[in-house]
Amino acid sequence: MAQGMRLMAVHAHPDDESSKGAATTAKYVAAGASVMVVSCTGGERGDILNEKLKDDPHILRDIAQVRRDEMKAAQEVLGCEHTWLGFVDSGLPEGDPLPPLPDGCFGLEDIDVTTEALVRVIRAWRPHVMTTYDEKGGYPHPDHIMCHTVSMAAFEAAGDPTRYPHAGEPWQPLKIYYNGGWSKDRLEAIHEAMLAEGLESPYAEWLANWKPRRSGRPTTTIACGEFFETRDRALMAHATQVDPDGFWFQVPLEIQQRVWGVEEFEAAMSYVPVAEGEDDLFAGLGTPAEADALATRGDLELVHDGRIGEEPAPEEAAETAQHEPGDSSDTHTDDEKADV
Repeated sequence: MAQGMRLMAVHAHPDDESSKGAATTAKYVAAGASVMVVSCTGGERGDILNEKLKDDPHILRDIAQVRRDEMKAAQEVLGCEHTWLGFVDSGLPEGDPLPPLPDGCFGLEDIDVTTEALVRVIRAWRPHVMTTYDEKGGYPHPDHIMCHTVSMAAFEAAGDPTRYPHAGEPWQPLKIYYNGGWSKDRLEAIHEAMLAEGLESPYAEWLANWKPRRSGRPTTTIACGEFFETRDRALMAHATQVDPDGFWFQVPLEIQQRVWGVEEFEAAMSYVPVAEGEDDLFAGLGTPAEADALATRGDLELVHDGRIGEEPAPEEAAETAQHEPGDSSDTHTDDEKADV
């Protein structure tokens, strides 16, 4: 099914492509699909999270080029294609009150400017399926939230000949998914498996402080455990962002593969039906030629809309959904300063 199909994964920073959906990327590439990773920013304002590299003079002198070199190395590991959208990292504001975002950053760009930039890439590369972040960005980094906004806007505009007419011939991607996060079910399953093996779980504090963030649920599960090792090599290529002795690698690969050997996605919008228990992002699209024909028809109607509207404030949501699993990645303190 994947042979000849095209998947576009839109991310905020270099390294996001390796921490979110990377095993799925590697699986589809191995099956003959083409995968294009789009990095909206260069990650220029990301902190150096690997203690061993914090004083490296080359990194301190030219972090922007280092992040580009790391992205190239990760791309080669995953076997995907890659392009930069060309915007500047917003950084993660800290303090109380939070400081304003820096002038000229991605988070402050005009939505028409950012949307047209992504529409150009979509129309030139012609993906059948896209992935991005949920409406809360997966975690509350301004670039992740903007990445969601831009991805959804471009998905809707790319097939409309009246929108950005100078940005290429219309092309309508047929589905867009949100990347699945660190769901409570996943954390609990791996946590219990670690304890059963007599190992210390890195998720104990995270689970103890769990705060549901949104009510979305996975629709699509990709069995890709055999590509977890590839995922980890791609992540370690981002050496400034990932400590090989740190949080990401504390759970043995065998436990991850045995207990939760999948990556999950949430269908946000689709022009073809999304079947219950879907196990392929290209499900329902037919052959590449059939998918191409659908993407250029011009009269498609949305048949699946999984977008979530306004939800209660976090404290209210916690009271009404305290027994529900959900993405709570903002409680992961190791990521608070990361561009991941």
